[in-house]
Amino acid sequence: MGREAETTDLRYLKSLSNQYPTVAAAATEIVNLQAILSLPKGTEHFITDIHGEYDQFQHIIKNGSGAIRRKIEQEFGNEISAGEKKAVAALIYYPEQRMEQVLKSEDNVEDWYKVTLYRLIRVCKSASSKYTRSKVRKALPKDFAYVIEELLTGRPDVSDQEAYYNEIINSVIHTGRAGELVVAFANLIRRLVVDHLHVVGDIFDRGPYPNLVMDTLMNHHSVDIQWGNHDVYWMGAAAGSQACICNVLRISAKYGNLNLLEDGYGINLVPLARLAMSRYEKDACLCFKLDYREDEYDVRDAMLDEKMHKAITVIQFKLEGQLIRRHPEFDMDSRLLLDKIDVEKGTVLVEGKEYQIKDVNFPTIDWADPYALSPEEADVMERLTQAFLNCEKLQRHVRFLFTKGSLYKVHNGNLLYHGCVPLNEDGSFTSVNVYGKEYAGKALYDVLENYARKGYYAIDPEEKRKGQDILWFIWENQNSPVFGKAKMTTFERYFVADKSTHEEPKNPYYHLLEEEEVVNHILTEFGLDGTEGHIINGHIPVEAKRGESPVKCNGKLLIIDGGFSRAYFTKTGIAGYTLIYNSYGLLLAAHEPFESVEKAVREGSDIVSHTTLVEHTVRRKTVADTDIGRELSLSIRELEALLRAYRDGELVEKIDADWRTTRL
Repeated sequence: MGREAETTDLRYLKSLSNQYPTVAAAATEIVNLQAILSLPKGTEHFITDIHGEYDQFQHIIKNGSGAIRRKIEQEFGNEISAGEKKAVAALIYYPEQRMEQVLKSEDNVEDWYKVTLYRLIRVCKSASSKYTRSKVRKALPKDFAYVIEELLTGRPDVSDQEAYYNEIINSVIHTGRAGELVVAFANLIRRLVVDHLHVVGDIFDRGPYPNLVMDTLMNHHSVDIQWGNHDVYWMGAAAGSQACICNVLRISAKYGNLNLLEDGYGINLVPLARLAMSRYEKDACLCFKLDYREDEYDVRDAMLDEKMHKAITVIQFKLEGQLIRRHPEFDMDSRLLLDKIDVEKGTVLVEGKEYQIKDVNFPTIDWADPYALSPEEADVMERLTQAFLNCEKLQRHVRFLFTKGSLYKVHNGNLLYHGCVPLNEDGSFTSVNVYGKEYAGKALYDVLENYARKGYYAIDPEEKRKGQDILWFIWENQNSPVFGKAKMTTFERYFVADKSTHEEPKNPYYHLLEEEEVVNHILTEFGLDGTEGHIINGHIPVEAKRGESPVKCNGKLLIIDGGFSRAYFTKTGIAGYTLIYNSYGLLLAAHEPFESVEKAVREGSDIVSHTTLVEHTVRRKTVADTDIGRELSLSIRELEALLRAYRDGELVEKIDADWRTTRL
């Protein structure tokens, strides 16, 4: 066995020698990688529960949750005024808009460009100092790669280079490209200040522009996504799950966002509108009033949208009922409520108790078979399904979610997920039946994610159908890790006045968060050290105005959903939390609502953020402390083995080969 392993190792080293064919090549790469390990770790930015709030999201991405302001402060200190530092920050956030405003009133444009470029060069040098020249070079914009590299590496303080350095800037100004260079520097600074972005779920729903958020994420240089419950059923809709399609339409209607589907994604809603007007023409739809934003919604659409809202809601309850009946293992029979309605009495039986129902007009329900779609409804759903399946933009966004996303992620000692790890009251992992087998803890996440991917990608019709049903299960089942509640009381919220029926008890996870033994058990389950790891969590808004803290279990668990969505502002008292993890530790930022891009450009106003130091490292973290660092350390050991093989005569150098060293 030892000889077999030895043969395998030598075969691998022979393969590695094709990339590093000489002693010099292997040794050079060892030096390169060893040096990289000593660099400070890149800054990670965590954001969650965006819910379509594009302007606020965009600004927080641009300012790195205050990281750029801190970088400007570190670089300039008291050299320039607070107003000038604010102006530099606004220029980095919105370079085109800010320049357009400044240049209208600036008397000496050439001087402004010179001063501005020198300041941007300084900030950029500071931001790039933690990276190798090779990595910075790869981040440079193609049109200005040479110019920016010379400006970043040049020494204007050295007499032999001063004229050369200044002439580069003068020439850029005189050739009319200074404005483009300012934009290039601003983009590069933002790219370098934040090395990687984590989105911990819920990009979609409530806010009006999740499509623009997705466009931004797809253009981001380095991002991962942990699926939230509001993302998963959009993924299910794109996969063709009719129950998920109904949820997308219902919630879009509820928040006055149907134009997102029509204008943002080009999905034809005329078939649904026709059904709504034909079957609910004289229905006031009082239970289906919209929760729209007055400044972003045309109230002339309200009457039709309310009827569409009711039409798709009824279809949803029918299709979900079919799905629940098809899967008794989902244990959701208590959610079968259409067959519990007594139209003559005007009541519904919810969990064995009778309640008055607020609306008894159900013209499409056959009470002999209440979960069957009417012919009209079936036709509408077939048309909508094809529209979702053939929507190129939606499919592109959802493929990105599958490619860059997952139900959880373990990264650099942190465990990231959107909702919760389903727990029993004693803190043990809940065992969940998934298609006849029991799963708990990490295994539950893994099997659900596997089926979710099948729901989108599988060729086999049966496997695809099972996967689509799991995408809906992840959205609202009591044992779903991203839902985390005993039930979703959608029916009761529409039709039952008694608010006690609206309650959605949370999973025991949420009252066990301060139990260190429980949190350590979760970290260990996902392969992390309970003494050093952290859980970074979204999904449940933290009510800061009531004094609730996002920092749980002595800093081991951080819930960073502070109400990014405008719909949550009154409940939370703030406009979201974000987290920065740099080489010095963890910084938690609580944000006040963002006013507007126009005001940020015009006045240099920023989101007011209150930053709290969650954890400070005694020793500054380096690349060696990261997941990439561990991979590089393994590469170094392999290269050292290759070097020994050359020197022991087991392998022969390829002296004449054309080789290049690889660098990050």
